Amino acid sequence: MSAPEAEDDSPLRYMARTRAWYLALGYDNPYRWAHHADAPFAPLSTPLAQARLALVVTAAPYQADKGDQGPGAPYNAAAKFYEVYSRACDEEADLRISHIAYDRAHNRADDSGCWFPLPLLRRRAAEGRFRLAPRFHGLPTNRSRQRTEEADAPDLVARLIADGADAAIFVPNCPVCHQSVSLAARAVEAAGIATVVMGCAKDIVEHAAAPRFLFSDFPLGHAAGKPHDAASQAATLDLALRLLEAAPGPRTSLHTPQRWAADGGWKADYMNAERLSADELARRRAEFDRQKALAAGLRETLR
Repeated sequence: MSAPEAEDDSPLRYMARTRAWYLALGYDNPYRWAHHADAPFAPLSTPLAQARLALVVTAAPYQADKGDQGPGAPYNAAAKFYEVYSRACDEEADLRISHIAYDRAHNRADDSGCWFPLPLLRRRAAEGRFRLAPRFHGLPTNRSRQRTEEADAPDLVARLIADGADAAIFVPNCPVCHQSVSLAARAVEAAGIATVVMGCAKDIVEHAAAPRFLFSDFPLGHAAGKPHDAASQAATLDLALRLLEAAPGPRTSLHTPQRWAADGGWKADYMNAERLSADELARRRAEFDRQKALAAGLRETLR
């Protein structure tokens, strides 16, 4: 394997990539990612077949009045949510990911099974693999670590306890999503509920020290498996369940054997400033500022 091929085969370093991206856009205050050296750990308190399993996602409920949220939609801050939400697992839900920075070059966002595996969880529960909790929960993607740790995570913990959850599966999408769910998983685990994060940003999740992590080396937005590939999604979930049962201790990571493609060339596309002209970078900066102002206005209306 040549040197470039070997580099392509390594997990993408999202913290370094996003830092370089925002510096190229003209922001000189690099984001400081959450870091922990150790993690809480709660062994599964009951056999998985008897455990009540909850699902936690960062996808947003579709809002018809909030602009384009369909397949291939550009980043849409209007579709964001800012507080933990809960919905019944026995009702149909339409969740989208237009509000977050998933990999739009390699994800058309036309298969919600990649970020919202509730239908597959229902099938596994019907097979007797576990008991499904009555509700699934949405966790906001907050750049504010303090907001996640002091407000969103405790709120989520309270909801999981109210549902009688013994374990929870987290499904993030964008880079900050991976941090948010890792911090929330730590709080959930500290409350005695076993967790596993299914994700694609290895460096971010391990930097934040999630208790259990199933890594899929796929473009962001495919934490629950490849699109329109039932076998991939089933294998991903089954490995996550195995990790819930068998992790020997905190900070256990498991790398799925699946590959996105024959080579890792796709990793060069995500937020790569070196591939864009100065004019395109300026356009991206202006669009980012516009979306940021829109999000700030929405937050003000919720206060």
